[in-house]
Amino acid sequence: MLIRPATAADLPALQEIERAAGEPFRALGMAAIADDEPFTVEELDRYRRAGHAWVAVDADGAPAAYLIADPLPDDHALHIEQVTVHPRAARRGIGRALIEYVAERARAEGATALTLTTFTDVPWNAPYYARIGFRPLADTELTPALRRIRAHEAELGLDRWPRLCMRLDLSACP
Repeated sequence: MLIRPATAADLPALQEIERAAGEPFRALGMAAIADDEPFTVEELDRYRRAGHAWVAVDADGAPAAYLIADPLPDDHALHIEQVTVHPRAARRGIGRALIEYVAERARAEGATALTLTTFTDVPWNAPYYARIGFRPLADTELTPALRRIRAHEAELGLDRWPRLCMRLDLSACP
């Protein structure tokens, strides 16, 4: 799969990827996650214009997965806001390839880590990120920026299910 910056034309497809990827949450009793609306095209475009939105495209050039991120300058980190793979493209290493691609970009821009927040007990969330090198952060390790992100997530109701922050130190990556 080719990974490239997202274009404005890709943005509606990213919403469809998000909707499709939400469906498996129903089987875990997390229908509210499945029913949650994806980012608006305007919100996605903000990431695209900032240069922090990437897509993995299939042989036909159609997006199959995407990643959006926010720089956390005080943390010297790039925070992955969302990484989503369409279920039809799942289990092929596409999410990992996107993360590796973005890690290289972040490293080139001077970041020392990738961070993210995720559900603790969802198999394709925290356990997956741990397998690819992210480590859970204790509450005492959370920076002010990560605390703000977690507080916002709590306001959105995401804390109905256990969540945590994770970090991938880019110096530890090959």
